Amino acid sequence: MDTKELLKKVRKIEIKTRRLSDHVFGGEYHSTFKGRGMTFSEVRQYQFGDDVRAIDWNVTARYNEPFVKVFEEERELTMMLMVDVSGSEYFGTTQQFKKSVITEISATLAFSAMQNNDKVGLILFSNEVELFIPPKKGKSHVLRIIRELIEFQPKNHQTNIAEALKFLRNVMKKKAIVFVLSDFMCDDYDNTIRVAGNKHDVTGIRVYDPKEEEIPNLGIIQVEDNETGKLQLVNTASKKVRKAYRNYYMDRVNYFKDAFAKSGSGVIDCRVDESYVKKLLGYFKRRG
Repeated sequence: MDTKELLKKVRKIEIKTRRLSDHVFGGEYHSTFKGRGMTFSEVRQYQFGDDVRAIDWNVTARYNEPFVKVFEEERELTMMLMVDVSGSEYFGTTQQFKKSVITEISATLAFSAMQNNDKVGLILFSNEVELFIPPKKGKSHVLRIIRELIEFQPKNHQTNIAEALKFLRNVMKKKAIVFVLSDFMCDDYDNTIRVAGNKHDVTGIRVYDPKEEEIPNLGIIQVEDNETGKLQLVNTASKKVRKAYRNYYMDRVNYFKDAFAKSGSGVIDCRVDESYVKKLLGYFKRRG
């Protein structure tokens, strides 16, 4: 993709998602996430009516009179976007690929955070972390994130969500608002999402195509695995084959929902032919 075409795509996404974040999500994002964290500010002498649980016993012992810790709401938050760039995100049977929807959702969330003067960072992952952009503020930083979401070419095509969550744990020492965007067609990440959920405010956004849910009866066809590149003949006329695929698909969906629920994290299901705006807005309102 040449520079002119890239800039045109970035501008198109900016116009659409910036309008959504300004007029729809800004207030909901603020009410959902602002003030959820408390950070230590100072110590002062105990005053009548103070909560005794706030007494700083070390300082009290040093000066032989009671002092209490003072906390204030965290005004500046950090949002981390964790985006799956594996091969399966290039699947699409309707108007656009899953990757395109993920890019728009990510851009909308990033502009919502920017509007509230929060930092935004990005992790692109396949079966390894492909790119890490540390959290920063500002429009130019958000536009860089959008450019990477549009044009980044991953080295690998398989998926390992656990590896990405381990990386998050190592690079984010303070609590962050974390959105994991993927089709979640893998497993073995229940332990790592539990650890991440204990420290961060995590939401999994599953983006999927309705045609992925089951195989239609098309006779014997050749199919390619987007993640491995493997070609094989599949007899889609077989009810047993179609049922096995359906069970495989639903096992992954249920695993995603169970793993995130048990970790105390939120979940959003976004079908590519439905409005992600309604899904995000409904989620923010339920949490606000």
